[in-house]
Amino acid sequence: MHQDYSEDFVGDEEPPEEGKAAEICVRNLLAGEKGHMGPYEHPQITFSVGWFPHSVMQQGRTHRVSTSWDVQSFRYSGKRICDVANGTRGLEEVFYLRPVGEYRDRNGKRYIYDKIDRDADLEHCLISAILYARRIRAGSPEEQARSIIPFDTRQHFVVSFNARSLMHFFDLRSKLDAQLEIRQLCELLMEEFRDWMPELAGWYEKHRYSKARLAP
Repeated sequence: MHQDYSEDFVGDEEPPEEGKAAEICVRNLLAGEKGHMGPYEHPQITFSVGWFPHSVMQQGRTHRVSTSWDVQSFRYSGKRICDVANGTRGLEEVFYLRPVGEYRDRNGKRYIYDKIDRDADLEHCLISAILYARRIRAGSPEEQARSIIPFDTRQHFVVSFNARSLMHFFDLRSKLDAQLEIRQLCELLMEEFRDWMPELAGWYEKHRYSKARLAP
């Protein structure tokens, strides 16, 4: 940020200690909604995330800004599905279903997901795993056999953000009408954000988090 307006080469200067630098950046870049976010594109952070359903990756990789994703592939990681079929791995370790409960859709309409429905969905997941394993044993390649896997199979992934793109991600995915699972991911990432850049995260959480205000 300092180099943007300094006549001199700031690499020759002694930078302020981190807390003071953060105070300056928040005051000059964020407070007052100045919209000058460019300097926040330089700090980088990488997360290793596990067990989230496939739909979270679809949402996360949509409307992205300066992010990089490496997501577990169903072409190379189908053994866990066969393990479910064989009974050597837990069904819900591989397939995700929402807990029983009362929910609201995006338009605010309430609906109930009860145990009867959930048990039926679990049975469907198991049948799909058995069919998948049968196709693999018969010689089908993983990229064809995966077509019968339930949509929200769990995946692990690595994702990298810069500070600006992380805030933009929160703007999009922490808002109250975002889907439950990606809001839960945002909560976990926010914990890491607080440790990584506490002053910035504190300001952001107070003024923007879950408020659906898009970062400039």
